[in-house]
Amino acid sequence: MKYVLISGGVVSGLGKGVTASSIGVVLKACGLRVTSIKIDPYLNIDAGTMSPFEHGEVFVLDDGGEVDLDLGNYERFLDVTLTKDNNITTGKIYQSVLEKERKGDYLGKTVQVVPHITDAIKDWIESVAVIPVDGKEGPADVCVIELGGTVGDIESMPFIEALRQLSFQVGPDNFCLIHVSLVPVLGVVGEQKTKPTQHSVRELRALGLTPHLLTSRSAEPLLESTKEKLSKFCHVPIENILNIHDVPNIWHIPLQATPPDLQQWTEMAETFDSLTESVRIAMVGKYVGLTDSYLSVVKALLHACVARSFKPSIDWIAASDLEDESAKSTPEAHAAAWTTLKVNALALHCVLVPGGFGDRGVRGMMLAAKYARENNVPYLGICLGMQISVIEFARSVLGWEKANSVEFDAQTPNPVVIFMPEGSRTHMGSTMRLGSRRTLLQTSDCITSKLYGSSEYVDERHRHRYEVNPDVIGTLEEAGLQFVGKDESGKRMEILELPSHPFYVGVQFHPEFKSRPARPSALFLGLILAATGKLEAYISRQNGS
Repeated sequence: MKYVLISGGVVSGLGKGVTASSIGVVLKACGLRVTSIKIDPYLNIDAGTMSPFEHGEVFVLDDGGEVDLDLGNYERFLDVTLTKDNNITTGKIYQSVLEKERKGDYLGKTVQVVPHITDAIKDWIESVAVIPVDGKEGPADVCVIELGGTVGDIESMPFIEALRQLSFQVGPDNFCLIHVSLVPVLGVVGEQKTKPTQHSVRELRALGLTPHLLTSRSAEPLLESTKEKLSKFCHVPIENILNIHDVPNIWHIPLQATPPDLQQWTEMAETFDSLTESVRIAMVGKYVGLTDSYLSVVKALLHACVARSFKPSIDWIAASDLEDESAKSTPEAHAAAWTTLKVNALALHCVLVPGGFGDRGVRGMMLAAKYARENNVPYLGICLGMQISVIEFARSVLGWEKANSVEFDAQTPNPVVIFMPEGSRTHMGSTMRLGSRRTLLQTSDCITSKLYGSSEYVDERHRHRYEVNPDVIGTLEEAGLQFVGKDESGKRMEILELPSHPFYVGVQFHPEFKSRPARPSALFLGLILAATGKLEAYISRQNGS
């Protein structure tokens, strides 16, 4: 097994995840099989209980793992299916060591960071590295490891020590360290400054690791004189200094190295750059202040738009700004939010309501769903977005004015969304309905079936606690709402459509997690087709009619 370690210096947020993913793409193009590991030094067991505002989206894997969003980058770039063990956290490591200590596995030894924690880290890396993630048998050739955080952080010290030991253990022919650092330009001087990178590399070397390659992040391409300086003071050959400067889109990143055959990536990057027409998408959500909260949704929209030769133009609307209370407290924001929503509607574009938790902004989401339903604007509701459409329909069409989810109103007289017994009411971590689940299609004569090209079932990833109440399904369907996808028990509603509407679809699962650059999600593709008036023609062609 060959190991490629990606570390970061100077500041966080330099794009280590995209760098690690891009290196994987280049290695795959060389004919190697690649797997990935993300190390997160925080104490949480996983990312499941973290606020999207603090850590971005929680990415969900097939096996139900709630992991860092960088694993989403790995899956999209490398087209692999990772496991929850591909995300290592301090919490997981300490938990495993303490469980062994309680069982007496250490035979009375004093349990210490070195060697017990560091050994646990090495064992975890080596055991996960051999798990196939590309659908083939046998282990991968290369394991790309991204070390989260910044060199020098106290919390990452045990991992750096473990990786130092691993590099010595496997030998120099099997271990490569790539250090990602920042080369800033000071506005007054206008000179590319290498000192931050020099200090970062010095810190790394003091901890026993010497980088083989430097990946320098900068706004503009590095000057030769800058590369020479970095080479001289960081002890890295000049030909091993890679420059990742700002590019129009991230599909250019794998092309920054001297690439092997990356024709598909080159075509994708150039195609996206050449697009001129755009689709306006109103994204009505709770966490719009941090776009990384919806990273996979944004990527899925990108994949679908590019597949139809459009650029996505996302109008971010804070759901709470649409609510009546906002008209009094923040009238300008309220007016702007409604103007944005109506502009999209008039331009025959679309509305998307993504997932979320808690009651903040829920009334605004209902107003957006109602507007889309009544004005024939293409609508896609994901997870909470589906539940919102059910609540809104029950209130507006059935006349159940107090219809609600028990998540928002435990005493509602019309509980159209209820807690279903696959999770815990008292614990939050890993207690939801998680991972890939099968949805059985109830009819082939529906938009979803035609978009997926399947009349039987679809497999998608889930992350939720609440479900549409099966007791009200009959009443809702009599009023015109159609539930075209259910789980294998028939009690959990997975997909809804409104047949009288051009495209009004709600799904309990998260189709964005399995979208890929060359294989866009069927439902996101359907939304973009409907937004551009091409859905019927596409379905006719797909079905040979």
